[in-house]
Amino acid sequence: MTHAPDDAVRTRWFEEHAPSRGALPARAWTRTDAPAVPLDGRWRFRCAERADTPADLADPALDDSTWGSITVPGHWQLQGWGAPAYTNVVYPFPVEPPHVPDENPTGDHRRTFTLPAGFLDGAGTRAVLRFDGVDSAFTAWVDGVEVGRSVGSRLAVEFDVTAALAAGGGAAGEHVLAVRVHQWSSGSYLEDQDMWWLSGIFRDVTLLARPAGAAEDVFARADYDAATGRGLLRVEATGADGGPVAARVLLPELGVDAAAGEEVELDGVQPWSAEAPRLYDAEVVAAGERTRLRVGFRRVEIVDGVFTVNARPVKLRGVNRHEFSPDTGRTLSEEEMLADVLLMKRHNVNAVRTSHYPPHPRFLELCDEHGLWVVLECDLETHGFVDLGWRGNPSDDPAWREAYLDRVRRTVERDKNHPSIVLWSLGNESGTGQNLRAMSAWLKDRDPSRPVHYEHDWDSPYVDVYSRMYASHEEVAAIAQRAEEQLADADLDTRRRAMPFVQCEYAHAMGNGPGGLVEYQELFESSDRCMGGFVWEWIDHGLRQRDAAGRERFAYGGDFGEELHDGNFVADGLVLPDRTPSPGLLDYAAVVSQVRFTVEGTPAGDLLRLTNRYDVVDLSHVALTWSVQDEGEQVAAGALRTPELGPRESALLELPEEVLALAPAAGERWFTVTAALAAGTSWAPAGHVLSTGQVRLSPPAPAARGAAVAPVRRGADVLLGAAVLDARTGALRSLGGLAVQEGPVLDLWRAPTDNDAGLHGEALERTWRRLGLDRLRTRTASAVVSGEEFVVTTRTAAAGTDTGFVAVLRWSADTTGAVRLAVEFAPDLPGGPLGAPLPRLGVRLRLPHGLREVTWFGRGPGEAYADTGVATRVGRFTATVEELQTPYVRPQENGRRADVRWAELRGPAGGLRVEGEPVVALSARRWSTAELDAAAHTPELADSGSVHLHLDVAQHGIGTGSCGPGALPQHRLEAAPRTFSLVLRPLG
Repeated sequence: MTHAPDDAVRTRWFEEHAPSRGALPARAWTRTDAPAVPLDGRWRFRCAERADTPADLADPALDDSTWGSITVPGHWQLQGWGAPAYTNVVYPFPVEPPHVPDENPTGDHRRTFTLPAGFLDGAGTRAVLRFDGVDSAFTAWVDGVEVGRSVGSRLAVEFDVTAALAAGGGAAGEHVLAVRVHQWSSGSYLEDQDMWWLSGIFRDVTLLARPAGAAEDVFARADYDAATGRGLLRVEATGADGGPVAARVLLPELGVDAAAGEEVELDGVQPWSAEAPRLYDAEVVAAGERTRLRVGFRRVEIVDGVFTVNARPVKLRGVNRHEFSPDTGRTLSEEEMLADVLLMKRHNVNAVRTSHYPPHPRFLELCDEHGLWVVLECDLETHGFVDLGWRGNPSDDPAWREAYLDRVRRTVERDKNHPSIVLWSLGNESGTGQNLRAMSAWLKDRDPSRPVHYEHDWDSPYVDVYSRMYASHEEVAAIAQRAEEQLADADLDTRRRAMPFVQCEYAHAMGNGPGGLVEYQELFESSDRCMGGFVWEWIDHGLRQRDAAGRERFAYGGDFGEELHDGNFVADGLVLPDRTPSPGLLDYAAVVSQVRFTVEGTPAGDLLRLTNRYDVVDLSHVALTWSVQDEGEQVAAGALRTPELGPRESALLELPEEVLALAPAAGERWFTVTAALAAGTSWAPAGHVLSTGQVRLSPPAPAARGAAVAPVRRGADVLLGAAVLDARTGALRSLGGLAVQEGPVLDLWRAPTDNDAGLHGEALERTWRRLGLDRLRTRTASAVVSGEEFVVTTRTAAAGTDTGFVAVLRWSADTTGAVRLAVEFAPDLPGGPLGAPLPRLGVRLRLPHGLREVTWFGRGPGEAYADTGVATRVGRFTATVEELQTPYVRPQENGRRADVRWAELRGPAGGLRVEGEPVVALSARRWSTAELDAAAHTPELADSGSVHLHLDVAQHGIGTGSCGPGALPQHRLEAAPRTFSLVLRPLG
């Protein structure tokens, strides 16, 4: 093969391995009193499909009046140019590093600005242009002068524009800033994160005045000695030349007035932690500028293989957080950032992994202020090479070394002053190699005060914690005991086995779920080696869109005509795209709550045990209240003294005298304790509920039964108490005058959840559909009056198979008005075992549309499945049929209310009551399971004109099989004979 000579190879600047040019050294993001000019707002904009766009952009005299306009910060794909695209792993362009296609959408941005009076006054004052985030490569010009080029989308970059401003400027002192942004660059190979591909200037642009002699960079090193209670403060101040600058450090609250670089030992310091985020206001005063800092004293250490902060073992109850807004993508308002932090704190989340890049710096300030442990991740992921067997992966290619080091430097230097950051992460899913090792070495030299995290090298030679994703419960159990599978290298094995362990991703929160949270948390708490984990992830990345019918929906992969996409795998968060908490977040809040209630048997009966699961604080901020409910109705309530419990201490809660003095209950009685904030905090008001606990004090009353009512055959009907049944098919025609449009029919199918689909785990949906469980048909084998019963035998099966399911439905009635249905279920499997669990087991009915409201006594108020619903409690609840639905981005099984003792469905013309024997699970919808299964987006679900009532005795567990383990064995619904019964009563 003949190759072109080197000088004939066409290489564009944005295809170089480390192409940033003209950038100033990375430094901390700080707040100062030096002048600054925000350049956000409306910019002139044009977009081309190729990178070789006209060369006129830099000309200050260019007439851009015919261009469109765009909001900066923002993505051009969300403002009318091009379209978003979603891939999880695969690169959406040919993999030929560092090259990218000629078809490279390129956005030209222009705006004019004027300098405020006095902006550059003072000898030696410089002007610095700062970009906080541009995706993915850009060149900037000021008044026609190129001032710099950069890649590294989620990383800040600054350019000195003093000379350009001095040489340029038009009429009335106007200056022209022009920025050309390329969607694809060499940097795109290092930014293959699981998220939408979106381009543009998506974070702030600011012009900064830099006074001569000012501190260009500051590094506040604030240590804390838990043994003595003393703090150690040293603030390094660096000038424009990279050397020390003369400055004073002022921290009035602790009486500090010291020279920059001087180490000051302080008595009586209150340390910073996520539970008690104590910050001290400080200033660094240098020539012409005062820099404000918020200092938190704390020490992060790994002691005997245990992760500690301020000498206390810490458990991370975390989430992975992408920056996302359904309308503006990765451009977030401060209100949205604050909403994330407050929602996390209010749902007992104490840690955030910034997957997989540094977030907007304001988010980190909010973590400092309100208290969240942070794993700060570098803007690095090369996941697309995994499908190529890691061929060509930049992580082990020396040509990419400087690009890797540049990314970690810009990450650490910008964010080094945040006390909330307790781990640095090298990046995500980038294989392993010498460049990651070099990043770690640089990091440990620059900031040895924080351990280093990186998950994708499981031998862990250059990190400080052992990190895994989606490890099964069995694997976590072994790791917790330091009994994991041995490495081939004995030295590395010994080193890794001595490390603390973190699940940096687990419990994939896609659609309905995740299940298995309780069992994971029990494992995390079983060993001090376990630091905890981070649920994947915080928010569904559904982009607001209107479909062809004009209906608003949240779009996912494929909804924008992408050539390659990964569907709704981008919708895998604990909050819906509009930040509505999902049932999964409510569950997670209950599972990880630092104020925990458990039921414990004692000689005096079952009592509640209260455990303080905080790592640092006692429970003095918690107020306890109690109530007693009989059959779901409150009969007594009061306040309870909060025991004095330090971290990880517990105590039994005695029943109050008022409870002991109550008359015996006529039915089921429950004692409920609620833990709430005794006083308001920065993140929630007084009375905010932290957790609840319940214990049953008396069992249900025996069901009242009257004398049997014999069935009467009358023509084509069988009359049985209030019920009218079809004598030939056994179908229920009406109940007390309420028409029944269909059923009861054996119900074995559910609209598969994302976890059933098992995109990266157990793919049950595929097996279920192969077995035909989604297309079952029922044949009535017999329907006979037998004594006091009407007995109907059916066989349910799918076309093309001899596998079936037999159900014997025994109808009876008594003089109390009860119509009882007892079901005997048995698989009929001539070919042997089914080979999969059943989706569900129960019966379904189709009822009149007029039924609107459901009241039930059971678990609520939210949905619950075999391995979810930890946030529910036993009580009496009411909701409309519409309110029972959970609007997951992709429609799927949802809305099940569990352990229902009784439920009443009412409308203007009456209704019916369902009673479990002893309990049943209930779902009620305006659409059928088939319609729910067929819908791709929630707005496609249309009112069918009926109420579809599902009454389950069991459903298969939810698990986290979309990416991780499926339902645990104890939550699987195996195909086996089973009996269950329920009672129907008419309501006038």
